[in-house]
Amino acid sequence: MRVVMFGYQTWGHRTLQALLDSEHDVVTVVTHPRSEHAYEKIWSDSVADLAEKHGIPVIIRNRPDGELLDRLKEVAPDIIVANNWRTWLPPEIYNLPVHGTLNIHDSLLPAYAGFSPLIWALINGEPEVGVTAHLMDEELDAGDIVVQRSVAVGPTDTSTDLFHRTVDLIAPVTTEALGLIASGRTEFTPQDRSRASFFHKRAEEDIRIDWNWPAEDLERLIRAQSAPYPSAFTFHKGQRLDVLAAVVSEGRYGGTPGRIFYREGDGVVIVAGADARTGRNHGLAITRVRTGDGRELPATEYFTSMGGYLTGRP
Repeated sequence: MRVVMFGYQTWGHRTLQALLDSEHDVVTVVTHPRSEHAYEKIWSDSVADLAEKHGIPVIIRNRPDGELLDRLKEVAPDIIVANNWRTWLPPEIYNLPVHGTLNIHDSLLPAYAGFSPLIWALINGEPEVGVTAHLMDEELDAGDIVVQRSVAVGPTDTSTDLFHRTVDLIAPVTTEALGLIASGRTEFTPQDRSRASFFHKRAEEDIRIDWNWPAEDLERLIRAQSAPYPSAFTFHKGQRLDVLAAVVSEGRYGGTPGRIFYREGDGVVIVAGADARTGRNHGLAITRVRTGDGRELPATEYFTSMGGYLTGRP
């Protein structure tokens, strides 16, 4: 089939490489300009560079326009394949090819449509994540599922671990889905919209630690914001403090959320949970931090004495 690929960052790069390795003919690539957004500078393999290396015409756009539509009509694709295209595609584009548009999304749709699905899924304690190839329709990430593959989430996995595992699914999911479509199959699995969820882009407010959260949720937040993602942070004595590693405490600690309370093992326990006053909660044992001047050190060295509070604001 003649394919136009819409994609961006490493997800788009892996999709384009899968298409180049397949029996299909990539006739044009559409990608976004480089961005300075913190999350878009991560996993930023260039789709444009890969396409140009293989002599494929590249169109750079933030969003579709009339000129792009005209150029797509000229190349007459049999199908569009999209992965990590960041803006809405109108029906005159996604319905242009005879086989429509196949979108590759890094979640187990219908859950976690939208942005940063791996991070949100890890924070929420999902037992598995994955990649879905679905046909595009008028609602974002809502079309019929062609192929879906999953991987388990382990108890110490970070978002970085899950990225590497799921990005390796892109090629087999894409090629299998295209094979089914090329075979003439037209009926696929409708999404159960009662199970759908839709998430926004991550921003600084999303990584600010709220000590009213249970320690179990905070521990997953720390893992979800693993390097190279921006680290979850709190404030100590008015200064920002990044929390790089933490575990749920063995003991249960009562009091006020955010209290710097007790040394346990290699960590320093912070009281956590909106109902911490009951004394039934585990705390968050911070094990490694980074100060505002960039120093990384064990929490037991940073917190030289117990007492005082970690806060969400200076």
